[in-house]
Parts: sequence; C-alpha cells; structure tokens
Amino acid sequence: MGVELTLIHWVYLFFMFIIIAAMIMRRDTSLVCLIGVFLLGLVATSSIVVAVTSVFNSLIYAIGQLLGTILVISVIVALSDIMTETEISDRMICPFGRWIKTPALAFWSVGLIMMVISWFFWPSPATALIGVVLLPVALRAGLPALGVAMAMNLFGHGIALSGDYIIQGAPKLTADAAGLPVSSVMAASVPLVIIMGAVTTATAFWFLRRDMKSGALKVTQKELAALETHGQERPNALSDQAKTVFAVLIPVLLILDVISMFAFHLQGGDATALIGGTVLFILAAISLAAHQQDGLEKITAYLIKGFQFGFKVFGPVIPIAAFFYMGDAGFQSVFGNHLPAGSQGIVNDLGNALAHAVPVNKEVAAVTLTAAGAITGLDGSGFSGISLAGSIAHLFSAAIGAGAATLTALGQIAAIWVGGGTLIPWALIPAAAICNVDAFTLARRNLVPVITGLIVTTIAAMLIL
Repeated sequence: MGVELTLIHWVYLFFMFIIIAAMIMRRDTSLVCLIGVFLLGLVATSSIVVAVTSVFNSLIYAIGQLLGTILVISVIVALSDIMTETEISDRMICPFGRWIKTPALAFWSVGLIMMVISWFFWPSPATALIGVVLLPVALRAGLPALGVAMAMNLFGHGIALSGDYIIQGAPKLTADAAGLPVSSVMAASVPLVIIMGAVTTATAFWFLRRDMKSGALKVTQKELAALETHGQERPNALSDQAKTVFAVLIPVLLILDVISMFAFHLQGGDATALIGGTVLFILAAISLAAHQQDGLEKITAYLIKGFQFGFKVFGPVIPIAAFFYMGDAGFQSVFGNHLPAGSQGIVNDLGNALAHAVPVNKEVAAVTLTAAGAITGLDGSGFSGISLAGSIAHLFSAAIGAGAATLTALGQIAAIWVGGGTLIPWALIPAAAICNVDAFTLARRNLVPVITGLIVTTIAAMLIL
C-alpha cells in the first residue's frame, strides 16, 4: 500500500483540476497557481510567513528549472534575427524549398525530420536545430506557424521521446522500476508507439487541414510580413560569397555537434548547452563579418533582443510551472520536508493511490496505467513519474498474471506524451517559442489529438494483454 494521502495532497489535486479547467476555458492561470502554492505552504508549514515567502521562492525554483531552455531559445532567436537580416537563412532554405511545396508536405516533412533527429539527441536540441531552417520553408509552403509547432511537437516530444529507442533513457527507467529487461519494454512499446503516433498525428493533421480549408487557420499577415521583409535594413557588408560560406558552415557545425553528442555521450541539458554555445559563436562570427567595426556592439544588441523574446515568452508560463513543480522535487526545495514518511512526491503519491483504489483485470490495468502515467506527467517533465509507472505495471501484471512489459510501455507512453511536451504548456515552450506561437494555444490544439491517441492506444494495449 502506498503513502496515505494527506490534506497537502488534496489541496494540490484540487488546484490541479482548477488550473486545467481554467486552461480549457482559456482563462489566465497565474493567480490561481500562486494561490495554490500559498495554500500548499500554509497547509504544510502552518506559517503564513513561510507560505507568503514560498510563493516567491517557487518562482525562483521554476526559473532555475527553465533557465537552460530560456537561454537556448533566446540565443537561437538572436541567431535567427541576424540570419534573416543577412539573407543567410534564404541561402540555407533554398534546397528544402525546392521540394516542400504544399502545407501537407511541409507538415509531414517537418515532423518526420524532427522525429529522426530527436531519436538521436532528444527533442529540445532538435527543436533548436531544425526550427530556424524549416520554419521559413513551411511558412512559404502555406503551413501556418502553429501547424509547424504541432508537427515538431507531436513527432519530437511525442513519438520520438515516448519510444526513446536510441538513447534509451525512458525505457531504462521504466524497465528498472518494473524489474524487466530494457529490451522487453522497448519491444512491447513498438506497436503502442506506432499506434499512438499514427492516431495522434493523423487526427492533428485532419483538424489542421479542416481549419485551413475553412480559413479559421492560415499563415498570418504577420508571418508573411516577416518573410517579405527579409531584405529590409540588412547590412551591406556581407558579400554573396560570405552568405554562401555561412549557409554551408552553419549546418556543418550543427552536424559536428550531433557527432560530438554521440562521441561524448551528451544528452538532455548537456546536448542543449552544446547547441547553445555553438550558436553563440556563430552569432558572433556573422555579426563581426556583417557589421565589421560595429560588430561588437551588434552582438550585444542581438543578444538583448533574443533575451527579451525568451523572457517574454516564458513570463506567463513560470507561475504555472512553479505550482506543478511543487508536485515533485520542488516541494522539498521550497517547503522543506513536510510530506509523510515514505512519500515519493505529491504527484507520485496520487498516482500510487489510484493504482490501489481500483479493481484488477486487464482492462482496468490498462486504463489505470494510462491514467497514472498521465497524472505523473502533469509536472511537465514526463520523466519524473515513469519509474512509478513501471512500479504500478509490476503490481498489476503480478495480479493479472501477464502483460508486465506492455503495461510498463503504456504507462511510459502516457507519461511522456502528457508531460514530455505535447500538453503541458511549459514543457512545449521550445517548439512554441521557435515558431513564435502561444504555448497555451499549442497545448489546446494538441489536446484532442493526444487524448484520442491515448484512448486508442489504451484499447490496443487491452487487446495485446
């Protein structure tokens, strides 16, 4: 039996549903999140002073967790600006533009390229790598920026990350918790990942195409203006030869980053940092070449513009992230050790309680693993709860006498699709920021396709068990 739920758990659960309801109604959630953190602190410590200070400290914690992503997005935006001004981006996208001619081809091409790259070094660095190059191509082909973000998001943070067949971080965590070999969990996940990916992306594309045909969604005038004004106010110092050199050098350097990730086993934050550092040096080189004597000052100007964009985009996300981080390791960092003995964090305790509160058969087991995985994914990491999913799968498979690997894979898929970056707004910030779309709008756009995919995949798991 898991840890007994306390008032802290119920307060967190109550505000979790209030926040989700507010998102669905398209209302701002910042105040609700801050009140939720305050009440968690008050219940945990019985001190108004600590509760008030915890509101501010939770924001500091959230910024600390998100800072790496904020910075890499900022420098990518800075590089994108100077590449646009100097026409380097035009030179880079010409080869892609020759064969990506329609919105449909743009959606599936961006998605598949994102999926393949994400398999090798995870989605966040992949978003930074391909966003700058493929976004203008897709816009020119008639695919709205929101559609580009959806493709990158669903194929990268969804399909690629939920299977994680190359790096194998996710299946390793779930397999260890379930007491299974990694190979068995990966093998069991293959049909489920294919079903989840096919249903979700097909559903997303169907809604996207419907809204584009009706005119409800299209490439906006702002997006078109960004493409059409590439030639305005550009530095004259950069020659055609220099543009061509940089257009070749940039992808070469990024490919070398990929090779370095393999050679030095760089993953996650380390991989993102390598991309960020490379981008900074590229930015500096282009600025010096294009602006010459004004190059030093221009480097700072581009960085300032990038940082302004990064923090503007992340501003609405930080309060909601602050609340949901309290469901995991953030609670102890902000409030101290005020959870019951043996607690694995609020979110994991809730998932564990769900597993013990339902009857046992293969249908209920599949539904419970999907629900528990989705609940643990609500903290926005996708990975924090997959060990719990493995433990719950072990529990249910022992009760029904079969299906440990399938249940483990199902819980892993649910946790990562929900928390890894397709539904939780602050987890899908990289794709939203690169495409300059609202993260909450992207999350709402993904909601029906992802839920549809989870339902179909859960039914498929029932049949496989």
